[in-house]
Amino acid sequence: MSAGLATVAATGLGIVKPTSAADEQSARGWPIVELRQYTLYGGRRDELIAVFEREFIETQDEVGAHVIGTFRDLDDPDRFVWLRGFTDMPARAKALNDFYTGPAWKAHNRAANVTMLDSSNVLLLHPSAPIGGFLLHPPPRPTGEILAFIHYVDEPLIAPFATFFADHIAPRAKAAGAELLASLTSETSPNTYPQLPIREKDRVFVWFARLPAGGEAHFLRDWRTQTGWRDSASETLLPALMRKPEMLRLAPTDRSPLR
Repeated sequence: MSAGLATVAATGLGIVKPTSAADEQSARGWPIVELRQYTLYGGRRDELIAVFEREFIETQDEVGAHVIGTFRDLDDPDRFVWLRGFTDMPARAKALNDFYTGPAWKAHNRAANVTMLDSSNVLLLHPSAPIGGFLLHPPPRPTGEILAFIHYVDEPLIAPFATFFADHIAPRAKAAGAELLASLTSETSPNTYPQLPIREKDRVFVWFARLPAGGEAHFLRDWRTQTGWRDSASETLLPALMRKPEMLRLAPTDRSPLR
């Protein structure tokens, strides 16, 4: 892994400094995360979700490719989004090889693949300050809309952007009613399973938030009218804020671990 999670003591964001090795692992979450966005043939998303939830959650977990969450994209009826976590890059290579050469994929890959127009929109990520990764064992929560914001940031600006996020973006998100779940950035080490392509040239900072059920409209109305949030950015960082981030509005599927 090219860079780990920087330990951040930021009580305003609800972050607690780890006190033991076990606490540190729990706080940082999965060290490697794939954010996968599949574009599907028209009308076939529920078909893929049914196959995925029946055949591909436990079977991936068993080999070390841990399904973090599975979602319907609320703004694109032909988009299925999911997250998969690994303990490190060598473990990712072994887990993916074991799964894609294993019995579950061999038996059901055709049923999944016939629904997909494209499956190459994949970002490889690792935890970043100020929040860190998804908890390995998240506490149960009521189902709520999940938001993912993807900011395109050149590699040298990742750390300054993380600081800007902690100081200026995260407090606004919390004030608007969001629960911050994770912040991650591009993993730049070589793809250990080249049979599956990833977006190797893109450099991103991605953060995830949960909205309370029934609070989605309030958050989006407030968020879309935010003004002046770029004003205090340094001249060096400002170019990273010129490109509007991608926002994914995600509804957890019935068996999504992240809800």
